[in-house]
Amino acid sequence: MTATASSEEQPSTDTRPSGTCRRAFDEYRQGVRLSPLLIDGDALAVLTEFPKESVDCAMTSPPYWQKREYDNGGLGLEADYRDYVGGLAAICRELHRVLKPEGSFWLNIGDSYERKALMGIPWRVAFALTDQQGWILRNSVIWNKVKSGMDNTRDRLGNVHEHVFHFVKRAKSYYYDLDAIRSKPRKAKVVNGAVVSATGVSGVRYRRQIELSTALTSEEKIRGLQSLEAMLSEVGEGRISDFRMVIRGQQRATHSDSETVSGRAKELRDKGFYFLRYHPNGSKPSDVWDIIPEDTQRRKAHFAPYPVDLCRIPILATCPPGGIVLDPFCGTGTTLVAARDLGRKSVGIDISPRYLAQAHDRSTTLL
Repeated sequence: MTATASSEEQPSTDTRPSGTCRRAFDEYRQGVRLSPLLIDGDALAVLTEFPKESVDCAMTSPPYWQKREYDNGGLGLEADYRDYVGGLAAICRELHRVLKPEGSFWLNIGDSYERKALMGIPWRVAFALTDQQGWILRNSVIWNKVKSGMDNTRDRLGNVHEHVFHFVKRAKSYYYDLDAIRSKPRKAKVVNGAVVSATGVSGVRYRRQIELSTALTSEEKIRGLQSLEAMLSEVGEGRISDFRMVIRGQQRATHSDSETVSGRAKELRDKGFYFLRYHPNGSKPSDVWDIIPEDTQRRKAHFAPYPVDLCRIPILATCPPGGIVLDPFCGTGTTLVAARDLGRKSVGIDISPRYLAQAHDRSTTLL
């Protein structure tokens, strides 16, 4: 087992006694450099040396079951998928221990077939983590691998997506910076003296719908017009970027018309209208990400299509500035490159010295 700190010089590869990883990690997290700490060894064995609740965020893409033979063997070569799920779950249990209470764990994992049957590996792993280890699943993101190569099978659809699961240790008060990942909103403007929202909402159509409504009482019309003017003022002052007005008899309630399950439907019944407000800092990302896989120029060095862009939202949202990102299957260092570029420290573990050498090169030369 070897621990090396990435620097401008090539790292040494001296073999050290047990406890090396703990000492190297402690020294690294007390330092200030952003270049990653690279550790050569089995993920489970290395993680057992790490101190409890010492990492801010973990993100990884482990070897997929029965997909290919990775350099130096390891996880993914099991004959039975249950052994693969169990092996990966054991590593995730250690991740749960070393992750801070407010931390997050992001797992990118693809599926596999056995005798023509899609095995559902990602969800088998997710259920093992939630049912047996206490992880809380906050999101199941679909990574749409834009422009990825289609397979040649003739009796099913092509597989062009993978899952990215977001797990936390507690239901509330985990670190999450939503503003860091919002899309930049378009600005409102003034046209002929009237405020017009980013998407062209001026209030004219809503005013006419209120005035001509046969579903609103006179009092509801007055309150609706007053509320509409207040909403337009908020747009003009920059407190919201946009809005939509739902009026009884004009638009249906969002999500559900049932007043027993939808607060919006109840509000529509009681007030005659409600507003959907859009955050001034932009909208938050959805749970479907259209991201091109790692460019094929790197395929000779490493087979995984796991791209830097896949790591940006997780790191920005769930690792605080100055925090540490951990990848227990770092391969050629994609997570580490993303972490460094976003101003975070990172630790990468892999059983392949060759991959770690490539991770070192990438994390010290790519910006």
